[in-house]
Amino acid sequence: ALENPQNLPSLPVPTLKETLLKFLTTAQPHLNEEEFRRTRSLVDKFIQPGSDGETLQKLLEARGKLKSNWLAEWWLKTAYLGYRDPVVVWSSPGIVFPERKFTSQRDRLAFAAKVITASLKFKEEIDNNQIPIEKFGKNELDMQQYRKIFGTCRIPGREIDTIEFNPASKHIAVIHRGNIFKVPVYGGSNQEEILSEEELIQQLEECTKEDKNPFPVGILTSDNRNNWGKAHDFLLADPKNRASLGETQSALFVLCLDDAVPRPAEYKTVTSHQVITGGGSHQNTGNRWYDKTVQFIVGEDGLNGLTYEHTPAEGGPIAVLTDQILKYVDSGKTPIQSRVGIYEKPTLLTFNISEDVKKCISEAAKNIDALSRNLDMDFLHFKEFGKGFIKSQKISPDSFIQIALQYTFYRLHGVPGAHYESAHTRLFVHGRTETIRSCSNDSIAFAKSMMESGSDEDRVKKLLAAINAHKDYTMQAMQGKGVDRHLLGLKLTAQENNIKVPELFSDAGYIKSSHMRLSTSQVASKYEAYMCYGPLVDNGYGCCYNPREDDMLFGISAFNSCPETSSKKFSMTLKESLIDMYKILSATGRGIKSKL
Repeated sequence: ALENPQNLPSLPVPTLKETLLKFLTTAQPHLNEEEFRRTRSLVDKFIQPGSDGETLQKLLEARGKLKSNWLAEWWLKTAYLGYRDPVVVWSSPGIVFPERKFTSQRDRLAFAAKVITASLKFKEEIDNNQIPIEKFGKNELDMQQYRKIFGTCRIPGREIDTIEFNPASKHIAVIHRGNIFKVPVYGGSNQEEILSEEELIQQLEECTKEDKNPFPVGILTSDNRNNWGKAHDFLLADPKNRASLGETQSALFVLCLDDAVPRPAEYKTVTSHQVITGGGSHQNTGNRWYDKTVQFIVGEDGLNGLTYEHTPAEGGPIAVLTDQILKYVDSGKTPIQSRVGIYEKPTLLTFNISEDVKKCISEAAKNIDALSRNLDMDFLHFKEFGKGFIKSQKISPDSFIQIALQYTFYRLHGVPGAHYESAHTRLFVHGRTETIRSCSNDSIAFAKSMMESGSDEDRVKKLLAAINAHKDYTMQAMQGKGVDRHLLGLKLTAQENNIKVPELFSDAGYIKSSHMRLSTSQVASKYEAYMCYGPLVDNGYGCCYNPREDDMLFGISAFNSCPETSSKKFSMTLKESLIDMYKILSATGRGIKSKL
């Protein structure tokens, strides 16, 4: 029962035919006639009785009967623990919080103490099952990700990582100028009482007295996982290091007290870099522990937000945590807390740095500096309208925004862009995500109609068709009936059973439609906060958005190394696309007065 406390259904294995027909439709926009013919014949072959497809499908269905979620272990391994690129940029998102004005160091630590208090109160609610169960319609969603936010850490390996859970920890890790401290946050005779905010401020003051650490071990966590796995082995050889690693990895979460950074651009763009990369070795990357699920960042210049490691949870629960924290901080309540009185003081966690580890640190610094320089971030605060207007048109705000992103990409590149949007599959036990393939024949027909001469009536008709196609795909994905996870399951089934991976997986249809040049998701917050992350592919974009009632926030990324992409151009074009879509809806008199 513990494995499935809410008694949720198991993730279904869709039929081969429904997945493959859907796959064919989503591959079509990316293929010429010759390629499409070839893909179609491979699909026909794959779904024939007696084919490899049928064999793999039967094996996958058998796995589906044995496990409560046939994908969960595989997904953890292929998407996260076995993935060897750095978690920085390639996996871990950041959330930008609204800017703060600190008048003094104490002011900053008082804010940080509130962040700690709000987080520990949220943890208490999770532990006591007080978080309201989220629902989709009448159906409950799996709430298990909430239990994995605090005390969780990814542990590097030379070939594959592991994950550790320490939800009963009583301390956090605080990093200041590359020095890591173990900071107890509970006290009292039974170590169960959260320290008062005044006591937390005093604990944090203890952590700000050391000089800059010339060998910040935390920077190793930003490197390629095999490199970090090797360095981790070097560190483990020393008993003192082993103890310091253990205390860092078992902390409930990390608080990074960052140095101020130059601000060549507006607050939000600079902060996007800080919550994703830390800005490189000369800024704050050494002030991180990227393996921890949650790291709060509080810069001395008022820059703040969080970074999260994606292995145990999606953005949803982390966004709920964000809203809880901002609500608590902004309520302005000075909590009347009695001092706990009995608690341990912080300890500086020290490391013996061997020559091998020094080499790994300088290598990691070189690698993160290159990666950090390559990341091109932008922020769009779209103030012309928000989801209130979109809903007044009886249109799904998410589908509207997704089609705007499709249109923007087509305007910039003149070709369809394969487009990933994450849908959750939390209707099922251990559910994580499925891909919504937002690029469709309909989305391209709409984009073309906007760029060719024609009537607004016709454009609106095509817009609504594209929106409905997206909405329909979303519903199917949430019910576990997308394309990507099922195909991955079939491919992994072949690999595990020593069956040759079918030709379909090396065909242009599969390769082009899974080269996701747009990686997108909606992470909503009531506050002027938003999530951001790097692109999935070298010539792609990342775009995460927070649609609020009257405005929308977009965190946009690309890579400087790709001459044809630019986050700035994308955000300027996206703004135009949203306004164009508003105008055609107005012009066709869909019950609104144009204010643009």
